[in-house]
Amino acid sequence: MATESTSETENSENLEESPYYTGQARFEFLVERISTRVRNKIYKSFAQLAKPTPELKVLDVGVTSNRRSDSNFFEACYPHKEQITAVGLEDASFLSEMYPGLTYIQTDAMQLPFADRSFDIATSWAVIEHVGSRERQRRFLSEMARVSRKLFVTTPNRWYPVEFHTVLPFLHWLPPSQFRQILKGLKKDYFAEEANLNLLSERDFIELLPAGMKVTTAHAHLLGPVSNLVLWAEWPD
Repeated sequence: MATESTSETENSENLEESPYYTGQARFEFLVERISTRVRNKIYKSFAQLAKPTPELKVLDVGVTSNRRSDSNFFEACYPHKEQITAVGLEDASFLSEMYPGLTYIQTDAMQLPFADRSFDIATSWAVIEHVGSRERQRRFLSEMARVSRKLFVTTPNRWYPVEFHTVLPFLHWLPPSQFRQILKGLKKDYFAEEANLNLLSERDFIELLPAGMKVTTAHAHLLGPVSNLVLWAEWPD
């Protein structure tokens, strides 16, 4: 029991210190519940498309050191942990202990240390909006597509009425330069930087994929409008 209490305290302190979660602090419980609910829906879409088997090799790109219930959601849900290779910039080595059989590698997603077509599927859950410019987002997907045969990638919908990271309504519909200027005025400097938040519409998302991939889109809805975008892309046989 003491270990659990310490872990929860440390996690709470990390949340308070992390600029990523600053904008959500007042609404943390609600945001976490909503995020978990939406990701449950998205995982069902993944399961229908991927049809997991014990032989399927899966790469999950962009895991985090955070232990909030909506973080590293895929690792918790996927039934064949021994077939997951999870990668991220942060130290998330605890995942290998939490999910025996899982392989964790701390590395840069822009230069994945794997041979071409090493995996059957590469997934990434709401990471691409945090990798920076459109060119970096394109490189992010290209590298995932290089090492796998199929992609399952998600991101929040730019045209949803509320921007989930800042919990601000409608302002993110402005041109990005204006939105970032307002964020700076609101002291939300972290998300005012393109390197930390660069939202995507469905058209933007599709245009980032490597040429030649067959694309299927899916959506998650929250209270009506499309809240999250999903791309399922695969190389031709």
